[in-house]
This record gives sequence, C-alpha cells and structure tokens, in this order.
Amino acid sequence: MFYARNIESLFIDECLPSNCVDAVTNLMSYHPRYLEIYRTTQNFILRGDGPLPCDYRHYIAIMAAGRHQCSYLINMQKQEFLMQGGNQMWLKGLDYIPQKLRDLYEINKILAHRPWMLNKTHIEKLTKAQDSWSLAEVIQALVLLAHFHSLASFVFGSGINEEPRYNPSLAPAEPVLSLNPPPRSSKNQPQTQKLDNKGFKVEIPLAMSPTEPEVGVDTLMERMKSLSERSEEVSAEEYKKRFEHVESQSVELSASISQSTPPIKPDLSHFVEDPKFAYVDFAHRGVPTFRVQDYSWDDHGYSLVNGLYNEVGNLLDEKFKTTANLTYNTMGGRRDVDTTVFRRAIWNYCQCMYGIRHDDYDYGEVNQLVERSLKAFIKTACCFPERLSKKDCDRVMREFLHSEKIHVNLMILEARMQAELMYALRAMMHYTT
Repeated sequence: MFYARNIESLFIDECLPSNCVDAVTNLMSYHPRYLEIYRTTQNFILRGDGPLPCDYRHYIAIMAAGRHQCSYLINMQKQEFLMQGGNQMWLKGLDYIPQKLRDLYEINKILAHRPWMLNKTHIEKLTKAQDSWSLAEVIQALVLLAHFHSLASFVFGSGINEEPRYNPSLAPAEPVLSLNPPPRSSKNQPQTQKLDNKGFKVEIPLAMSPTEPEVGVDTLMERMKSLSERSEEVSAEEYKKRFEHVESQSVELSASISQSTPPIKPDLSHFVEDPKFAYVDFAHRGVPTFRVQDYSWDDHGYSLVNGLYNEVGNLLDEKFKTTANLTYNTMGGRRDVDTTVFRRAIWNYCQCMYGIRHDDYDYGEVNQLVERSLKAFIKTACCFPERLSKKDCDRVMREFLHSEKIHVNLMILEARMQAELMYALRAMMHYTT
C-alpha cells in the first residue's frame, strides 16, 4: 500500500527543482500508485541515462506541447530547458534551433495528429540526414514526443491550462505548494477528508445538471454487471462490424465537438509550424485499420524500446499496466463496484480514435457504457485537446467523484500514448528489418 507519508515524500522531491508542486502532480496525487510510476518514468526520460542531451529533451517537449498549444507545458519546459543550460536563443523559435532538431518536426506533427501516416521513410530521413540521428536517439525522441502529446490531453482534459495560477499568460504565476489536490469548482461542496492510512480522499459527487441529463451511475453499474455476466458467442466478423459501427459513430460526433481551434497565442506561434495540420476522422484516412493482433505493445513494441533505450520499456510497461488495472472498486460514491468493463471500454475507445482495433474486444460494450457526451469529451481530449475548455471538463461525468474524473483522464493519457508509440515503433520495426 502507498501510504500518505510516501505521497509527502513524492511532493517534497517534486518541490526541489522549482520550489513548488506543479498542477499535474497535484491532481495525480489522487492516485498515488500511478503518480509514483509516472514521476519515475518522466524523470528518467527527461533526466536519466539516455543518448540525447538534456537541453534537447526539454526542447523536444516544447515542440510536442506546441502542437496542442499547451501553454502550461511549454512554460514549464522552457524553465527546465534553461535550468539545464539550454541556449536562450532557441526559445525565440524553431528558426533558431539546430538542424538536427528541425529534422524531427515532421515526425512531431504527424505523431501528434495522424500517427497512422508515420512510416519507415520518416525514420530513414532522420538516420540519414546530414546531422544524423542514431536509432537510440530516435527512440528517445519518439517516447518524449508521445509523452508530451498525451500529457497535453491530460492538462486540457483536467482544466489545468485555464487555471490562472498555473498559466502565466492568464495571470501572474504564484508558486503552489499543497499536499491536497485543488478543490472542485462547486461553491457549496463539502470538504474532502483524508483517510488515516490511505493515499486517497473520501469525496461526495457533484450534483448532475438538470439541463443535460446523463446516464446515472446506478444505470451504468447495472449495465456493467450485465456485461460482466454475459456469455455471448460472437464471431470475428461480428466483432469487426461492431468496431466499424463505433468508428462511424465517431465521425458523427464531430457535430458535438467545438469546431473552433483557438488562435495560436503570439508567445507560442514561434514553436509551431503548419498549424492547420490536424486530426482527421479515421474513417476518412484511406488506410487499413491497425490490428493489435498484428502488432501490439506487449509482443512487439515493448522489446523494441527496451533493446534500443534501456529500461524505458520496463517503465512504460509498468505505467500502462498500472493505469489499465487501477481501481478502488468505487464509482460515484458506491463501493464494491467492479469497474473492469467500463475501464476497458474507455481505453479501447481512445485507441479507436486512432484506428486501432483489438480483434478480441466487443466494441458493442462501448455503446452501452460510454454515453455520447463522454465520447465527445474523449474524442476531443485525444484528438483536439486545445479545444477543451474548463466548462467542457465540468459538464461530463457529473455523478463521478473528482478523483474518478482524473482517473478517466489518466486512461485517456496512457491509451493515447500507447497508440502513438505503437504506430511509431511499427515504423521503426519496418525500417530496421
């Protein structure tokens, strides 16, 4: 068990570089088991052993966050870049960085928005450029890009980017040092109470909005129980049809999603090229579905990463598994709830946005467990996180505890990261074989 004293130790460690606890760590502290592996992984890819110099690593993070206009991450990484002795001229924009980093930008753009387009030619261009990349450097860069693209989804999905205290472009920044996650927005909410020997809080769910009815938690629990007990025989062809039905519905969701991408702020525009390049619904891709049975993280990606970038495969694998298996057997204040089928539906729906199909999964479960408003939120968080507002975050999952909403955002983060890495590592495999 990860006790409260371990949480405090993590926070203290996090305070040392900048004398404050960042907002991401603050929110992830609702889930200490996840926070531990997340921090270990991020610290390793940014500061641990690896082929890329530290200033390159932080600048790659800035490039990745720029694709989603994530001011919060860009500002944090600019500070880290300078602390690592980075050249201040590079912060004037992409025109001032070494050609080697410039050569990475095309992959950054594709991986962030249309990872299915990535192929061995993109890897070859890096390794055969005038200032060539080693395969180990490419792997580390791919991991950094996927990490910060996905982290942008978490930042926007949790409403952090619109918090003035965390975003210097909205208000003067003030150091935040708190061992408790920020309170929910409801003015009349009851105070949360920390359990004596646990690393999580007792909470009371927010009231549902009468103007936007949702499927209630009790109904959702009944559906989960029914699906868990079902023993239906489904053919491979039927599984495929159900996946295709969910993907076609995803296209229809576009009408529910804000179509306005916020204009790029002047202080971010110099980190972004080709801002109009964005996600397109995968029904319009004109490329085959990515079948996990043909190339999976477990059977292929994990060993490729570990072979070229020692220990990272182990860390990523633990992070993916921790997220997929994370549960407190609660939902909206109810206890002893088996949430397995709901968590699996969220994860697989996220990857569905990127054309990834699990052949042995019944995508009919997605339509029973993930209602339209939550689907729209997931799609936006995965594909257009910069379009999410704090109000959008507050409108969904209103019967869920705040920690449970953070939990869903963690699944979006990790499912997206795994999806990007699967495409990137498949391209790497095709290049090396």
